[in-house]
Amino acid sequence: MALLPSKGVVISVPALVLSITAAAILLLVLMSTLSSSPPCTCPIPAKVNSSIRSRERISTSDEDIEWVKSQIEANGLHMHQNVLRKGINPRTRQQQLQDLLQFKGISHYEGEEANNHTALPCPGELLVEEHHSNYGEPWAGGRDVFEFLAEWAHLTPDSKVLEIGCGTLRVGLHFIRYLDPGHYHCLERDELSLMAAIRYELPSQGLLFKRPLIVRGEDMDFSKFGSDTMYNLIYASAVFLHMPDKLVWIGLERLAGRLKPFEGRIFVSHNIKFCSRLGGDECTKRLNNLGLEYRGKHTHDSLLFNHYEIWFEFSRVKA
Repeated sequence: MALLPSKGVVISVPALVLSITAAAILLLVLMSTLSSSPPCTCPIPAKVNSSIRSRERISTSDEDIEWVKSQIEANGLHMHQNVLRKGINPRTRQQQLQDLLQFKGISHYEGEEANNHTALPCPGELLVEEHHSNYGEPWAGGRDVFEFLAEWAHLTPDSKVLEIGCGTLRVGLHFIRYLDPGHYHCLERDELSLMAAIRYELPSQGLLFKRPLIVRGEDMDFSKFGSDTMYNLIYASAVFLHMPDKLVWIGLERLAGRLKPFEGRIFVSHNIKFCSRLGGDECTKRLNNLGLEYRGKHTHDSLLFNHYEIWFEFSRVKA
C-alpha cells in the first residue's frame, strides 16, 4: 500500500479518492436540490386597484368634526377682531386690489421684464377673489353641494357629470378634483364667470391636468358635449328658477337621452315651478313622455354655516 508522506498522519490513496468522490457527489446533490426547488413564494406587494378610490369617503364624518373641535380646544383658539398685528396686515378685497395695482407685490419685475416671467397673467380682480362674493352666501357652500350630490348619485371617479350653469366653479372645483380627467362638463353663459373659472380657479387649485370640458353657451345647447356622452349626474343649482319654463322643458328634452338609464340622476335646486305650474298630473305626463320620473325632494344642511339646500331628484326610467 502506498503511503503519502505526512507528519504523524497516514492516509491511504484509495481512502483519499473515496473522500473526494463522496464530497463531489454531495455537492452535486445539493446543487440539484436547489435548482429543482419551487420558486420563492415571498409576498409581493399588490398593485393598487384604481377602484379603491371609488370607495373613498366623500362627506365629513362625526369623527372628523370631533377631531376639529379637539384641535381648537387643545390649542386654546378663540375668534377675535381681525386687526393689525405683527406680521399680519388685514385688508379688504378692495384694499388688496388697490395694493396690488399700486405696489404690484413685495417683489416684482419692472419694465420689459414685467411680462416675461408670468405664464398666465391674471387680472387683479381675480387674484383677490372678488368672484367668491358673487353668490349671496359663503364660497364654502360649494363643498356642501358636492357632498350631497356625489353621495346621493353614488358617484365614483369614473362617473361623468354635467353641470348646467357652473359659474366660477364654486361647486365644480370639487367635482373636478374628485372625478377622472375629462369627466366633468359644464355649460355656462356668463363670460366673466368663465374667466374666473378658467383663468384663476383651475390654475390656482392645480387642476389644469383634469381637463374639464367647460363650454360657453346658452339656450340649453349641449351639442358641443358629444352625442354619445352619457352622464351619471346632471344638476342645475339655482339656474332653472331664472329661466322661462319653456326653455327648461326644452333642456330636459335634450338631456333625457344623455342620462344613464335607471342609475343616472338629475338634480334641480330651490324649486321646480316649471313643473308645479303645469299641475301635478300634467307635469307627470310630460316627464313620462321624456322617459323621466320625479323621485322626491331632499334637504341638505351646510357644514360650516346656518343654511340648507333644497334639491329635487329625477331619474330616467326608460332605456
